[in-house]
Amino acid sequence: MPGTAAGGTGSGRKRWGWAALMAGAFLAGLLLVGIALTRAPEAERPTGDNLANAPAAIPTSSMPSDNGAGRPAPGPPGPRLAIVVDDFGYDPVRDAEWLDFPERITVSVLPHGSSSKSFAASARTHGFCVTLHVPMEPEGAVADRTEPFLLRGGMTPAEIAYWLASMSADVPQAKGASNHMGSAFTSDLAAMAAFAQALKGKGFFFIDSVTSAGTVGSMAMEQAGVPATRRDVFLDDDGRSGEMQRQWSAAIALAKERGQAVLLCHARRETRKALLELLPQLRREGIRPVTVEELLMAR
Repeated sequence: MPGTAAGGTGSGRKRWGWAALMAGAFLAGLLLVGIALTRAPEAERPTGDNLANAPAAIPTSSMPSDNGAGRPAPGPPGPRLAIVVDDFGYDPVRDAEWLDFPERITVSVLPHGSSSKSFAASARTHGFCVTLHVPMEPEGAVADRTEPFLLRGGMTPAEIAYWLASMSADVPQAKGASNHMGSAFTSDLAAMAAFAQALKGKGFFFIDSVTSAGTVGSMAMEQAGVPATRRDVFLDDDGRSGEMQRQWSAAIALAKERGQAVLLCHARRETRKALLELLPQLRREGIRPVTVEELLMAR
């Protein structure tokens, strides 16, 4: 019948229309889901005003080591002066006064003293380089509180390694070692060769205090492959103000001539006072104060 045929055709068109509409909606939904999936990681990126406050990426090579120490970054070129201060560890009040020193210095800590552990820990926290100040046999008799654990010529390599391990355990922040006294020990090639091997086993560097003109410290360290340097100028061997000024000037001149110098001094109050008065000259002369560790890394 004509009326029935017309109604069937209209109904079929409606069904096809709905089917097309449903198919379009389904395809549109798939498209939106695909876009969302491909852009999902960007949702965690800071945008707009938050972008300025986002933390910068940290290169793996510049991240500190597991012990939190990290390796000091090399500084700008130019003359450098490493100030090494000896004999910390036996005077808690005096030692603590050095912790507010305004420049990076290297502190040499004697082991088994009343303030050895606490001062070394605080010094490291303040950004100083900590070294173990190893007592060594002098020429002639010298009364010293470190007598019980003095390294002596004639000790076996095993004995030297044992005592170094014992002393370094008391100053665990140490990255290197220097000699306390030692005019006899540092002139003994066999003793220093054994000491160099013990240092190498701990990954330490060495600072030769040069307490004897006959020291073989540099030779022994070079043969063992231990990074080393030596004292160039002794600031307060004579503690008079004029003499310390003269030695300071010598250190400045040497740093400018060679590009670097190592200045040694004691942890005395008068030495600290003199250094605080002399430090501004470094800036005027264009000399950068560094630790011994930084000095050795730059070589």
